[in-house]
Amino acid sequence: MDSPGETTVLPRSKRSAGPQGTRLFSAEELRQFAREAAPVLLGRASAAAPVLEGANGVVLGRRLSLRAGRQTIGRRSDNDIVLDDLSVSASHAWIMNQQGQYVLMNTLSTNGTFVNGKRIHEATLRHGDRVRFGQVEFTFLTRERGAGGVAWRNWLALGAVALVAMGVAAWWLA
Repeated sequence: MDSPGETTVLPRSKRSAGPQGTRLFSAEELRQFAREAAPVLLGRASAAAPVLEGANGVVLGRRLSLRAGRQTIGRRSDNDIVLDDLSVSASHAWIMNQQGQYVLMNTLSTNGTFVNGKRIHEATLRHGDRVRFGQVEFTFLTRERGAGGVAWRNWLALGAVALVAMGVAAWWLA
């Protein structure tokens, strides 16, 4: 037992609440909560709700939904999108929806922001663009992969059917 006037410091794993029931969290626990609170897409990519899909490393396959307005991207836990990688600056970039188009802006990061392999200060994103923050890479999606090809084939098939119908009608009337 402690002598009067001595303070016992518990290891972080044993501290759970302060004297009034206030929960105590370590810096690592707070970072983990921030990572878990990052926007993750549960639905499908669309022009109204585009996504960044992880293309390498720890973000591979991870999908982040983008919302209207400005979102900050960086390593610091107060960013909207937190990328826990040493090549990513604390405050690395912004992504903004400006009149329906998403614009990516580098915010003086150390390792740069790239779109399709080119270092940018500002760029308007298009479906399929490869976006890299330091060494962390994503693909910008405004629709699901392959969706554009399916729609194009459907229109092509409909056009072929219409041409055949017009040919049959012309033959029938001749």
